[in-house]
Amino acid sequence: MAAQEVLDELGCGPLGLDAAEVTRRRAEHGPNRLPGTKPPNPVVRFIRQFHNVLLYVMMAAAVITALLQHWVDTAVLMAAVLVNVVVAFLQEGKAEAAMDAIRSMLSPHATVVRGGRTIDVDAADLVPGDLVRLESGDRVPADLRLVSATELRIDEAALTGESLPVEKSVAAVAEDATVGDRTGMAYSGTLVVHGMA
Repeated sequence: MAAQEVLDELGCGPLGLDAAEVTRRRAEHGPNRLPGTKPPNPVVRFIRQFHNVLLYVMMAAAVITALLQHWVDTAVLMAAVLVNVVVAFLQEGKAEAAMDAIRSMLSPHATVVRGGRTIDVDAADLVPGDLVRLESGDRVPADLRLVSATELRIDEAALTGESLPVEKSVAAVAEDATVGDRTGMAYSGTLVVHGMA
């Protein structure tokens, strides 16, 4: 879709949205943030690690060896179960920490044009139709359709694996284009390395 078509569909012009329209759209669409989930209690996370077929088999074998009074075998099996559970618990904790790091990478602020003025807003306060300004060094605060771009290059390595910054433009691309080929889009959390939009 061409940039002007996007602007027309979203009902915004070169002066951006007015305050009343921003309030209406925020009420309709909600905040610009990933849905948060409450992290599970560490005790619950630890107990969940026991829910594994292999561990069920090992614990059943430990019970059988205990009934046969093979105490060394029982101890070895239970130690293996405990080591497996502890390692899985620690790995899940690291994965949650990595997700928190990704969330923190998202831009906390955005420069937008609203009511003809350029202002700084919290990225969570962005609404569909906001005209967001990007400059070199900015982290993209939301998935954006570019409506202007001057020598814009964005590092999308975390998203696409592309090692070099991607040159962006306002040109329309095919609807079935892959994420890496959508040169008219800037994606949340990616980094502007050159130019402006």
